[in-house]
Amino acid sequence: MIHLFEPAKQPDAPIFLLLHGTGGTEQDLIGLVSLLHPEAGYLSVRGEVTENGMPRFFKRLAEGVFDEADLALRTERLITFLEEMSETHGFAVDQLIPVGYSNGANIAANMMFEKRLFEQAILLHPMVPRRGLTLPDSSQVRVFIGAGTNDPICPASETEELSQLFEQAGADVDVTWSHHGHQLVMPTIEAAAQWLAVKK
Repeated sequence: MIHLFEPAKQPDAPIFLLLHGTGGTEQDLIGLVSLLHPEAGYLSVRGEVTENGMPRFFKRLAEGVFDEADLALRTERLITFLEEMSETHGFAVDQLIPVGYSNGANIAANMMFEKRLFEQAILLHPMVPRRGLTLPDSSQVRVFIGAGTNDPICPASETEELSQLFEQAGADVDVTWSHHGHQLVMPTIEAAAQWLAVKK
């Protein structure tokens, strides 16, 4: 997979798994790293699927309608890639903190639906990736969800349902709302940084 890797500046600092939105690249979210944690490293991955020339992490059948077979395949490939990178660069997969935006947040959430890989995750404008599943035990897993009250792609009901699913699996979920649409805004990033700084 096309990716960029930068190790953490301190041994106890996190490594962010950066997962861009539709049409993005592995460069898109790097600017968030220093805002979230000044000592953090990152593994930034480009989605392998293209839709009208725009990179994505998995196929969709229509706006908001995911190709679940492809989602399952791409999720498995991404998990395998993370395991390979952990061996190559000498970090544990559970040291990674996904920072996913839109399509990237959706595949991050789906990885968390599959197995307990991460102890913390920052999901920005995610949707419910799949329904009808029993999630793995997520006790003591922390999840930050950034959402927009005027988001035309991810309605509030999606955010609330995803939050409830994680909570039912035992996760500690913090939802921060902005009065914006689907775009990333600084108040949400600042809230995520504050959330990350609080150790529970």
